[in-house]
Amino acid sequence: MRKVLILLMMLLPLKGYGQLHFPEEFWRARPPADTLTLFAVGDIMSHGAVIRDAAKNGYEGFFKYIERDIQGADIAIGNMEFPLAGKPYSGYPNFSGPEAYAEYLSRVGFDVFLTANNHILDRGDAGLARTIRELGARDLWYTGIAATPGKDTLQNPLILPLKGIRVAIVNFTYGTNQGSSKAWPKVQRMDTLTLKPVLERARSKADLVLVFPHWGVEYAPKHSARQEEMARWLIGQGAHAIVGAHPHVVQDVQWIDGVPVFYSLGNALSNQNDPPARLEAALTLRFVIRLGERPQLLEHCLDYLWCTKPGMVEDSFSTVPVTLPETYWKVPSDYKQMKSTLNAR
Repeated sequence: MRKVLILLMMLLPLKGYGQLHFPEEFWRARPPADTLTLFAVGDIMSHGAVIRDAAKNGYEGFFKYIERDIQGADIAIGNMEFPLAGKPYSGYPNFSGPEAYAEYLSRVGFDVFLTANNHILDRGDAGLARTIRELGARDLWYTGIAATPGKDTLQNPLILPLKGIRVAIVNFTYGTNQGSSKAWPKVQRMDTLTLKPVLERARSKADLVLVFPHWGVEYAPKHSARQEEMARWLIGQGAHAIVGAHPHVVQDVQWIDGVPVFYSLGNALSNQNDPPARLEAALTLRFVIRLGERPQLLEHCLDYLWCTKPGMVEDSFSTVPVTLPETYWKVPSDYKQMKSTLNAR
């Protein structure tokens, strides 16, 4: 994916990738490739303990053990479940994450940030507006929020050229913890009337439509009837895959009319203590796209992860594969808890 970014910078030396208009010549010059690989994780949280740990130990240990997987995909996506609302930085219940956190996530290999979630308005409209400015200033791709009606058509959906393939990314949330007094800046909501034109743009402009809802019941191990109802509607609107977030635990997977629905990947990194909230999943999807044909999912893989606290494996928080040998643990009891939690699924 780094090579793709370099190519884009050479072709279009403009600021703010999320706001770019790609010329038609760019698409015509690059025929569709055989395959496209997506890597996604769930909720990337910025709890107070995470902020304090990063100030002491840095961020580099956070995704150290899955960095190769993140960077090996054609596109890597993470749910940034905190605004960049400025100091004082804070965790639950009113989040404001450090800008350095977003910079680290980009540096480690995440290409797109999902920003429509229930915490994005924790610092109000001003915090949302600042988040948009900070992401844009760092040339970071994001979707789910927008500053103006004109930017909304570019961010929702976010359409990217990857290996000559148009990929549309749609992100929305069931709601926000704090309300908004303004129409703009906007958070994309889980409302079929407002989502319908977004999905129409996605279908008309992209080869592959990927939908990332922020939905469901927190800590519920199975999806709800409302989630399934919405999933069926999204598939009817052209979604090729649906990958959910918000419940903070890994939920079940369902196939609807040949389309995979991963209802929740759980957390990616957090300070939550309940073992099911520390057991997470990373998703890899590999599509083949042939000219004039519907995208076909060649394979999918859910790899379980475990969020370790400072001192358990690394000095810092660190998300590790469940296959990591016990010898890496400084606290053997945590390894045993990981195994028992995995076996209980």
